[in-house]
Amino acid sequence: MIKRIEHLGIAVESIEESLPIFETLFSASCYKQEVVESEGVRTAFIQIGESKIELLEAISLDSPIAKYLEKNRGGFHHIAFEVDNLEDELDRLRNEGFTLIHQSPKDGADNKRIAFLHPKSTKGILIELCQEKKSDTD
Repeated sequence: MIKRIEHLGIAVESIEESLPIFETLFSASCYKQEVVESEGVRTAFIQIGESKIELLEAISLDSPIAKYLEKNRGGFHHIAFEVDNLEDELDRLRNEGFTLIHQSPKDGADNKRIAFLHPKSTKGILIELCQEKKSDTD
């Protein structure tokens, strides 16, 4: 079940140049930056209330963000929803006829397991589903 909007993803040419603008805009500081090698992306997160903004910068020329920036000048990239159980939600959406980019969850940024729905099945909007990774003590 979808619980809430977790974050909005914004593609940028440079986190170093963009981060001060967004920190000033939201009167909030970045709480985390990290690289997700499997996606070829560097991320930076800003918390705003219960949601977040994720800035995404390509670190490889063949990454999804690099391809996005080739076609666009940056800006809104995706919306992410937090779910109770990522595997169950992927099964539900697959059975409802949605096209999945990721058939099973993978590790993402900010201690999340993630999977994306293809925009061709969501009227052009890239949707990310995410679930907090469980700790070894859970």
